[in-house]
Amino acid sequence: MEQESKDKLASVSSLVTVFENSRTPGAAIKVSKLEAERHLPGYSLTPPAEPWKESHVGESQGSEPRTVSRRYLNSLKNKLSSGAWRKSCQPEIHPGPGTQVFFQELLREARSSKAFPEDVVRLIFSNISSIYQFHAQFFLPELQWRLDDWTATPRIGDVIQKLAPFLKMYSEYVKNFERAAELLATWTDKSAPFQEVITRIQSSEASGSLTLQHHMLEPVQRIPRYELLLKEYIQKLPAQAPDRADAQKALDMIFSAAQHSNSAITEMERLQDLWEVYQRLGLEDDIVDPSNTLLREGPVLKISFRRSDPMERYLFLFNNMLLYCVPKVIQVGAHFQVRTRIDVAGMKVRELTDAEFPHSFLVSGKQRTLELQARSQEEMISWMQACQAAIDQIEKRNETFKAAVQGPEGDTQEQELQSEELGLRAPQWVRDKMVTMCMRCKEPFNALTRRRHHCRACGYVVCAKCSDYRAELKYDDNRPNRVCFHCYTFLTGSVLPEDKEDRRRGILEKGSAAGSEQSLMCSFLQLVGDKWGKSGPRGWCVIPQDDPLVLYIYAAPQDMRAHTSIPLLGYQVTAGTQADPRLFQLQQSGQLYTFKAETEELRDRWVKAVERAASGGSPGRPDDGDLSD
Repeated sequence: MEQESKDKLASVSSLVTVFENSRTPGAAIKVSKLEAERHLPGYSLTPPAEPWKESHVGESQGSEPRTVSRRYLNSLKNKLSSGAWRKSCQPEIHPGPGTQVFFQELLREARSSKAFPEDVVRLIFSNISSIYQFHAQFFLPELQWRLDDWTATPRIGDVIQKLAPFLKMYSEYVKNFERAAELLATWTDKSAPFQEVITRIQSSEASGSLTLQHHMLEPVQRIPRYELLLKEYIQKLPAQAPDRADAQKALDMIFSAAQHSNSAITEMERLQDLWEVYQRLGLEDDIVDPSNTLLREGPVLKISFRRSDPMERYLFLFNNMLLYCVPKVIQVGAHFQVRTRIDVAGMKVRELTDAEFPHSFLVSGKQRTLELQARSQEEMISWMQACQAAIDQIEKRNETFKAAVQGPEGDTQEQELQSEELGLRAPQWVRDKMVTMCMRCKEPFNALTRRRHHCRACGYVVCAKCSDYRAELKYDDNRPNRVCFHCYTFLTGSVLPEDKEDRRRGILEKGSAAGSEQSLMCSFLQLVGDKWGKSGPRGWCVIPQDDPLVLYIYAAPQDMRAHTSIPLLGYQVTAGTQADPRLFQLQQSGQLYTFKAETEELRDRWVKAVERAASGGSPGRPDDGDLSD
């Protein structure tokens, strides 16, 4: 029993010794090496190996200071959260760190000689003075008083519990560690007086023959050392010791302080990575925010509504915004130019079904709607998941910005929401090549007298006559924008003159887009022969569900009026020829229409669909499914 009491007292003495060494530079060792070997047989009596020695073989300890790389700092973060770190941080019994001595001497030199700024010294040593004062005036005296009165009060757990929350001040020091190391390297090379002060102190007894970098690293290692010493103290306590419960609670609080330091390193790295991103973006005032979190970045292709080939673009997805950027040709300073900022609040994302642009998806925000193409299916899914996760997080944080989650109906749901959100969010623009006529008056476009324009409210391609209106749109800060007459009426409530109102629909005025969504069969077909005249050589062909005995042929998939309709009842279908097996023909009473599919499989599906309609069969999709674009 007496031996257990001696072992326990030795453990407490060792703990107090470490605290005292934290306070007093160059203090004498209170426990001799012989006593330490007897009571703490597993402990090393030599200073820990310095992380920078691997890359500076052959240099003495008294050589000029060396910086700590960011790679080593990252390893510190990993070790702080792993058992290996605690095993490697065995407490050493050696003269205490002289960080405070370096700080005081450098500050005195800065004030007297003005050779380097005082602010640089304060930035390098961060809050080391506060840490020093905490140990000197509170932590060590409390432990020393309890040790002196050990016979009457054999416990220290309550003391550590009371003061352990203040150990979180180490987090501020740890967070500044990398910046401090960089400043130290910079000013050592830049200022001769700065280097002379450091070299003089390193060669003195006060520094314990250790470099400044070593002393700066010790506060980072301090909390795990306390944890290890407290664990050994608890192991040597008897099961019924009055201090066991308090000591265990104190150990938990020490562990919490270590995790707090780990979080500080993570936060420091987040801010540094964020700053690097902001530098690549040109440090624009409206996007620089230290509270942001970068979720994903990478190149994408932008599908243009005018050009046939997509354009290279770059996206930065943050927790609160999506930045749509253009890479700069001459990358001096900023590497990207921000074209559009889309708020995540109110943003929607969904996959696009487009045979011409595979792996494409739609990002619809209040400021703009983008059609984007990824390089692979996996990349598209990854982008969509990242965007949706950011949207979900915003919705959880702020209930007022909740939006309907994309449902399984896809395009149908988007159309249902469009009228309710008209003018509130940027629309998806219909591509120019998807239409050959105005989507409002159905008149064909030409290069001179009837050119293409886009309604800024609904995204339709319309002619100048049908878009000769302006209305304020909320998504564009209530600025007047060109809109079609339908949207103008909806947004302003104004009644149009009678000559502007819709006339009765003709027999061919059946919207291609609506027919494609609810069609028995639809795809592009080559129109072969002179019979088609100017309508050839390619047409968007649709057999709609609500009119299953008629084949409608459009110049483009989004056209609002077909240029040809063929009643299929009674027609004979002939499939393929030896010259080209992809051909099929429709023939009746001297009428002959020849079509050419892209593949034989597509030809077979068209033949089945037309034969069913020609025989007056009941509506139904071909067995192989539909080809809706």
